Amino acid sequence: MISADAIRGYIDLIVLSLLQHHPSYAYELAKTISEVSGEAYSIKQTTLYTALKRLEAAGLTESFADVSGSGKPRTYYRLTPQGSAHLSDKLAEWEDTKNLVDRFAFPQKGRS
Repeated sequence: MISADAIRGYIDLIVLSLLQHHPSYAYELAKTISEVSGEAYSIKQTTLYTALKRLEAAGLTESFADVSGSGKPRTYYRLTPQGSAHLSDKLAEWEDTKNLVDRFAFPQKGRS
C-alpha cells in the first residue's frame, strides 16, 4: 500500500492525467485511481475534493453539471486549455524528478 505522504505531491498530476482523457466526477475519479493503482492507493474523498477545488481555482479545470449514466445529477470536471499545458509541464517535471531519484535509488555499477 502506498502511503498518502508518499503520493501527496502528485495528486494534482494524477487527477489532471485522468481528466485529459474525458470529463469525470469525483466518485468516478476516486474509483479509477484505486483501480489503476491496483488497489495500492486509495484516495480520501476530502483529499480529492480539495484537489479538485484547488485545480478549478487555478483555472486548470472547470466544473459543470451533468447526469451520470445511472441518471444521477453529478458535478463533472474537465481540463481547460491552461490545464492541458500545465499537465504537459508537470509530466516533463515528473520525468526529470523520477530520473533524478532513480540515480540515487539505483546507482549504476562503476559510477564514481
